[in-house]
Formats: sequence, structure tokens, C-alpha cells
Amino acid sequence: MNEGFRQAVFLLSATDLRHFPPDEGGEVAFVGRSNAGKSSAINALTGRRALARTSKTPGRTQQINFFGLGEARRLVDLPGYGYAKVPPSMKARWERLIDAYLRRRESLRGLVIVIDARRALAAFDRQILDWCLAAGIPAHVLLTKADKLSRNGAREVLRGVQKELRELEGHEGAPVELSAQLFSATQKTGTGDLASRMEAWLKG
Repeated sequence: MNEGFRQAVFLLSATDLRHFPPDEGGEVAFVGRSNAGKSSAINALTGRRALARTSKTPGRTQQINFFGLGEARRLVDLPGYGYAKVPPSMKARWERLIDAYLRRRESLRGLVIVIDARRALAAFDRQILDWCLAAGIPAHVLLTKADKLSRNGAREVLRGVQKELRELEGHEGAPVELSAQLFSATQKTGTGDLASRMEAWLKG
């Protein structure tokens, strides 16, 4: 099911709206806290170890990175948020860049919110989910590093997140679907489910 993503190629990095690719076709963006595993998830999905740069240093992704899938379809790696050990001015710039992308990008078809399964939903994660509901953009919570938990522990985390998403949908009137799954880049578990979700968005 990942075959459409295995042809992914790096297109460009941008720090400004003016440098984005043409706003046409369809895009799925990955967003999440620094060191949650965004780049590793993209690499696992595409079967390309070094397509998206990974680092043990949180905050390494400092630009918006675009990857082409052919037929005007793209994956987008947004800067990680929430990392404290960068200057406040840089944090503010990253957040403005993310905000500008989310608010203005008409080709955005869905958002993958990457969260370390060992961590709870953070305030900014909830802000992103609220934005998705308000903007009518579907969101899929990807609970990464699930292999670091026991099987029962991982299932409990998933049930808890799904409960929170149902509550959000109910509160906002469920204009779009919010979903969640467990994922492990190291064990390559969950890539098929993620690919299916993204294909459905891009076919829209």
C-alpha cells in the first residue's frame, strides 16, 4: 500500500511562503513536537532512510521541507515545535511559518500530527487539532515510538487518545474526521495504515 510513497523525491526547503511550490494538487503535512519522530516516520513511509533528515538533536528541522510524489502530490515536513533550547526569536519564527502554511495552503488535504506515544497530548497538539476542526482539514494522530511501550501499554495510550479525539469531535460538531494509530519507524509497524489514510486524503 506504500508504493505510491516510495517514489518520493526531495523538492525544496523553504523559510518563506514565497518559496513554496505552486499551490496546486494535494499535500499531506507532518507536524509535531521536536524529536517526536516526524522525519523517521516519513522515511519509514517512503522506504527511504535518508529522504527526510533525522537527528538526535531536537529542533533540527528548521524549514518546511517539500517532497514530491508525482502528479502534483507532495509530502510536507513542518518544523518541530516546543523545543526550549533555541532562541525565543527562532521559536517565534518557526511558529509563524507553521501558522502561515496551515492557514494559507489551499492544497493541504490532511495533517499527520506526530506524537511520541510515551507523551501525552500537549497544549500545542490540541491547538493544531482545534485548528483542523475549524478549517475542515482531517487530522491523523500518529503515536510514534510505540515499540518503546508494552503491547498493553501502547493499546491503553491509543484508547486514551481516541477518547480525547471523540470528545473534540463531539464538542466541535465533527465537521471532519480525527483519527489515531500506533506507529514504530524502527519496526516498520503501522506504515500500511498510515499510507492508506494519506492515499484517501490525496485522492479526496
